[in-house]
Amino acid sequence: MAVEAVILVGLPAAGKTTFYQQRFAATHVHVSKDLWPKSADKSARQARELHAELAAGRSVVVDNTNPTVADRALVIAAAREYGARVIGYYFAADPREAIGRNRGREGKARVPNVAIFTTAKRMVPPERSEGFDELYRVRVAGDGGFEVQPM
Repeated sequence: MAVEAVILVGLPAAGKTTFYQQRFAATHVHVSKDLWPKSADKSARQARELHAELAAGRSVVVDNTNPTVADRALVIAAAREYGARVIGYYFAADPREAIGRNRGREGKARVPNVAIFTTAKRMVPPERSEGFDELYRVRVAGDGGFEVQPM
């Protein structure tokens, strides 16, 4: 299997981490700023982890909100540096859906609602022209699963 850099794009509480757990946990390394809550510079730590995993020939899933073209460009450039395929999944949840999911979270997993609204204002849906080899739209299904369609 070729090395892949999977980029999850979506609001907080849109289902990105659950999607990772269901679809990629057995085959891809989870790279998320949430994994290093005490890191002084989460972006730098994520970049180091991303480069280390790709350099070692391991596929990764970058599980952050990745709301802007610039955010995604850093991951895409790293992936290309190591010859990885770039696959994007856009979680097309609106803020009300994300807030509803967020209510079901407890402790540190729950984010302030303002974080959802702030990210929604910054969100630019991804496009293949950014450098994606494959790009999909994801919606949470009523059964707790996901509906995935090519974009």
